[in-house]
Amino acid sequence: MYLKGDKIVYPLYGAGVIEDIEDKEVDGELQTYYVLHIPVGNLTIKISASKAESQRVRAVHESGEINGLISDAIGIHVNMPDNWNQRYKENMERIKSGEITQVAVVFYNLLLRERERGLSTAEKKMMTTAKQIILSELILSLDVDKNEAEEILDNTFSQSEGS
Repeated sequence: MYLKGDKIVYPLYGAGVIEDIEDKEVDGELQTYYVLHIPVGNLTIKISASKAESQRVRAVHESGEINGLISDAIGIHVNMPDNWNQRYKENMERIKSGEITQVAVVFYNLLLRERERGLSTAEKKMMTTAKQIILSELILSLDVDKNEAEEILDNTFSQSEGS
């Protein structure tokens, strides 16, 4: 169980801070909810504490490991299908995993594809979502603002351009 003030990641939405823990009666049963505030996008979400594990909620990575986990995406070769629908489905599964390296793989591969061929509207939205998820965890892990997090992300993936 997480506590008020804990920094956690909720897949598909990103990293946030538990602002409160509420008990609510649902169908005659008392259930506990985390009230999660996600700074990127200024979003507040309630997550069922009993379902947090099955929804792959996890703690934010430590500051000493976050950069390495994101840059690991550069070395992961992914064969992206030509069919955009199949590619979208595979990328969505990576994002749903909640693992920062897998989200970074999606962002990085879509970034490369955009530079080479362009992206569909759905893939542009997915790339933006992946970026927001990464930025939210960078912000909370490294205690930086959004601009600094974007600079870190840009620097991480611009290093690979010469590869």
